[in-house]
Amino acid sequence: REWWTYGMHENLDNKALIREEYQGIRPASGYPSQPDHTEKDTIWNLLNVEEKIGLELTESRAMNPGCSVSGLYFANPEAQYFNVGRLGRDQVEDYALRKGWNKKKAMKWLRPNLGFDE
Repeated sequence: REWWTYGMHENLDNKALIREEYQGIRPASGYPSQPDHTEKDTIWNLLNVEEKIGLELTESRAMNPGCSVSGLYFANPEAQYFNVGRLGRDQVEDYALRKGWNKKKAMKWLRPNLGFDE
């Protein structure tokens, strides 16, 4: 808060946090605005999370210990949550290409958002 001046005057209890009364948005991997859990790998590698604080990711990208949380924090008061929605084949193919994956792997991680039958 001191360095970023984000939420400097917020003093929210758990209920207020759940009601999202904080400034900005806090999307997390695996949720509607960021459905691909593997993006946690990007955060872990960038911040060297496992070495610095011992927080591990399982094969399915769940965090261990289980009481852990991670996400992205956007301070702009006009930021709003959004849903990615259903993805077409062309979008999945493009995503796979950009991630360096085959289509099958992309479909595995994006399955809840697929807008077509496999």
